[in-house]
Amino acid sequence: MSNGAFVIVIAVALGVVLVIVVAVAGGRAGRARGYSGIGGRTVVRCSRGHLFTTLWIVGSSLKAVRLGDKRYQRCPVCEKWRIVVPVPDLELSDEDRRVAAQHRDSRLP
Repeated sequence: MSNGAFVIVIAVALGVVLVIVVAVAGGRAGRARGYSGIGGRTVVRCSRGHLFTTLWIVGSSLKAVRLGDKRYQRCPVCEKWRIVVPVPDLELSDEDRRVAAQHRDSRLP
């Protein structure tokens, strides 16, 4: 393997490790702040108030535009693109969790 190819392999490997570290650390930080689903399936609320679940991994997104602690993605309830935010566990009733579980975003990007 040439030196140039070796450097590229190392750079890609370091990039992958960095993304994993950010995702794990962000997930832990989110759970510490009261968001149990951060790093996996998370209950979110769109700007129209609809509740649904989505895959929320800190530092990465395949089906949304990340905007800090918010995202711009398609709401499966109204089928429109909206700003969505994760909902803290303490703000969710059992009924809210049931409604959110019935409305999941797509599994594919």
